[in-house]
Amino acid sequence: MSDVVQEAVKVLNEKMQGQDFSGTAKFEIEGEGSVIIDSDGAHVGDEDADVTLTADAETFQGIIDGDTNPTSAFMTGKLKVDGDMGMAMKLASALA
Repeated sequence: MSDVVQEAVKVLNEKMQGQDFSGTAKFEIEGEGSVIIDSDGAHVGDEDADVTLTADAETFQGIIDGDTNPTSAFMTGKLKVDGDMGMAMKLASALA
């Protein structure tokens, strides 16, 4: 498992603590691996999810650091969304 994925799990768990997120989302970090977010928090995994968000490591890092707006990343093609767009919006709100 890559350092990027390990750090992502740690940061996402901190951000998701106390959030009410029902459903599943998968972040696919190109060339690094995948992180699943569900009602229990974040963990390394590649199982099916309600929505899959795909980005390169730099874009993903910017999103979780708060330096990159997920909606802007999507609109400029840096973030791809496959699946339930409503779930993607709910996740973006939880990570804000």
